[in-house]
Amino acid sequence: MTDRILRFPEVKKLSGMSRSTIYLRITEGLFPRPIQLGTRMVGWRESEVATMNAARVRGAAESEIRELVVRLQSQRKDAA
Repeated sequence: MTDRILRFPEVKKLSGMSRSTIYLRITEGLFPRPIQLGTRMVGWRESEVATMNAARVRGAAESEIRELVVRLQSQRKDAA
């Protein structure tokens, strides 16, 4: 399966969060860290953004979301 890499404007649109909120959530462990695409360019896997949205829709607790973020980033390393 092909997983698109989303740039920030699309992540912001899909998540419904502002730039500062996304980066705050990353710091808190509540949103996956971006993938470095270049020296000044980052992106997110579309599947990870969709998974985070689904968790929020189902009302997952912050502890569940933190575990999910750890699992997603671990899968990212395993895929590489």
